[in-house]
Amino acid sequence: MRLEIKKYIRTGFTLFFLLTACSPAAVITPNVESLDQTQPQPALVTSTFPPLTDTSIPPTETVTPTVTNTATSIPFVESLKATVTADLLSCRYGPGANYLYLIAFNKTTPLRLIGRAEGNDWVLVENGQQDCWINSQFVEVKDGNLKTLHSVYPDRFKIPVSPYYGPTAILSATREENTITVTWMEVIVSPGKYEDENMFPYIVEVWRCENGGIIFDTLGSRVPFISFEDQAGCSSPSHGRVYVQEKHGYAGPAEIPWPER
Repeated sequence: MRLEIKKYIRTGFTLFFLLTACSPAAVITPNVESLDQTQPQPALVTSTFPPLTDTSIPPTETVTPTVTNTATSIPFVESLKATVTADLLSCRYGPGANYLYLIAFNKTTPLRLIGRAEGNDWVLVENGQQDCWINSQFVEVKDGNLKTLHSVYPDRFKIPVSPYYGPTAILSATREENTITVTWMEVIVSPGKYEDENMFPYIVEVWRCENGGIIFDTLGSRVPFISFEDQAGCSSPSHGRVYVQEKHGYAGPAEIPWPER
């Protein structure tokens, strides 16, 4: 009986081991989370890069020489032909209406112009022993331009000198903004030395600034002082002088010490 029990026990263990050996191995399933589950996202790193610099080589620039405007020289002429257009045109000893009278030309008189005054409209006429000045507004120039005449006053033409009077002297020259007032010593011209009742005993020549250019004015005065305008903005300096005038000529000039601004 014991032998049978041992036999059954041995047979049972043998069956157990056989069953165990033939069974498949257990599969270990890892704990895999669902793909649908939200995963923590890596932090978004924004890198700030400097803008790309164009390092391409620029095209070679062709250097063009700068053209400098050169003032064109005026082709000066020695004289121009002209014809009087006024009924009667006065010709004077100086380049302005207040100088002494010399002669008058009738309408259509042919003239030879030989110079001009810089800064006004007066031109010099060839007139034998005594050349004289006329207002160019009353002549017609033939085949030419008055600007091509040489500027001859005051450097190359001299007005006649008085044998009877000496020059005056400037006492003061003052400025109030654009207004200049000049005072000088009085010189009394005797009545017999007047050309006529309209003559001024003083001639004041001023080269003054107006609208950016120098204007030449020939002013007459009966008293020993005068005022006139002189603006700023001219490249050339303003200046002036005073003459004493009598029927034989001029005394002076007395240079005006130009007042500063």
